[in-house]
Amino acid sequence: MRFDPEYVSQVLTDNFEDAKTLFLSPLMAIHYAHLVMLVERGIVSPADGRRLREALDSISVESIKCAVYDGTCEDLFFYVERLVTGACGAEIGGRLHTARSRNDIDMTMYRMRQRECIAALTDAVFELRTSLLALAARHHDTVFAAHTHTQPAQPTTIAHYLLAVIEQLERDVVRLRAAYASTNRCPLGACAITGSGFPIDRDLTSSLLGFDAPTGNTYGSIATVDYLLESVSATAVLAAGLGRVLQDLLTWCTAEFGYLRLADGFVQTSSIMPQKRNPVALEHARGIASKALGQASAVMLAVHNTPFGDIVDVEDDLQPLVAAMFRDARRAVALTAAALRDAQFDVSRLEVRAAEGGTTLTELADHLVRDHGIAFGAAHAIAARMLAESRQGAFGSAGSPSGLASILERVSAEIIGRPLRYSDQELATVLSARHFVEVRRTAGGPAPEETRRALGQSQQQLEADRRWLSTTRLSVAAAEERLRERSRAL
Repeated sequence: MRFDPEYVSQVLTDNFEDAKTLFLSPLMAIHYAHLVMLVERGIVSPADGRRLREALDSISVESIKCAVYDGTCEDLFFYVERLVTGACGAEIGGRLHTARSRNDIDMTMYRMRQRECIAALTDAVFELRTSLLALAARHHDTVFAAHTHTQPAQPTTIAHYLLAVIEQLERDVVRLRAAYASTNRCPLGACAITGSGFPIDRDLTSSLLGFDAPTGNTYGSIATVDYLLESVSATAVLAAGLGRVLQDLLTWCTAEFGYLRLADGFVQTSSIMPQKRNPVALEHARGIASKALGQASAVMLAVHNTPFGDIVDVEDDLQPLVAAMFRDARRAVALTAAALRDAQFDVSRLEVRAAEGGTTLTELADHLVRDHGIAFGAAHAIAARMLAESRQGAFGSAGSPSGLASILERVSAEIIGRPLRYSDQELATVLSARHFVEVRRTAGGPAPEETRRALGQSQQQLEADRRWLSTTRLSVAAAEERLRERSRAL
């Protein structure tokens, strides 16, 4: 068959190059695994199996990688098939394709590559969690003003903020692990879509390729893309969450905030403005994460409203986009991890601003409720009036200024009918950012004793997640070794 030059230039050439990059290694593994199974089940004779194995052994993967598409075959599968038949003849070479189809081969290749992508992205998340845990460990006592609706809200600590990010990343790994489990099922043996009349052993090929088990229904093995969309969704959630954190970090790097300073290796200057120290690593991370999120959306859109069956929309043209999404998500995560490894917070500046603007008034209201048994609504009103009537700058890092106690006494008498008396020093303690943080010992709260407990728990979770990934990779590697041994024994 000779393909139209336009079809070759616009589709087949690109698909051939993409397949060489993404799927050559999985394709060769599938050939070996299928051959072992055919011989084991008596579908192909041992003598023919040995000739086929020798033919596969003779193929130079590096030569294929350098091959230029010439339009004489449809795709990489047929290119490799031609090499096999060239090495052992059409009579024997043609036996390798017994009881299979390009459909189940493709779906198996996609899953093999996708599980590698999920594992690589998960590994990058581990590195980011490691960086954040180390950073949080240095800042259990570093208070700063948390924002809600972009406005100063309440004091917390850097450790408390970072632990919130770490927990989000922990949930990202839960989603990625679930996606890996859904992906790591083997479609080989589903053939075109209805399976085979030959006595194949799907469990054997699944095991030799490092899968947890075969897929179930043969129609669904070819038709479904939910396993793909699950990993795409998990990656999209990760990218969106990371982007929100990066936005905060970039804001903290501004001269107006001055909270965060990246190491010199992650900033650039201006070609015209000597004073500039631009936190470009975090900008790149944000942009790349947004790119990954866009690619995830494109994957969803590409498969939306396509037939539930074998269809090209989810195959050659889509798979490079899937790979690019994973790659960019991993880049964004890895870059953020590296940039934060040696980042420095301005502890003094953070603390100076932590209690500005009345951020500790919630604790004053709580204190009035605890001390005097009044309703929180009344305590809230007293604190709000006190702030409104105090002079500008009343709530600085040094606590309550002289005269604030008298305002509280007068305002409380007007609102609840009795004066609440405190000394200026007592109010200074109640209104300090550090006191605000220290009394908030709620599980998951910012008190240093609680963040230290949470950090220890997150460290243990990271170690457990690392063990899972190590075990998973070792399982795939062991399967690869079994496949080599079984194929050599033919």
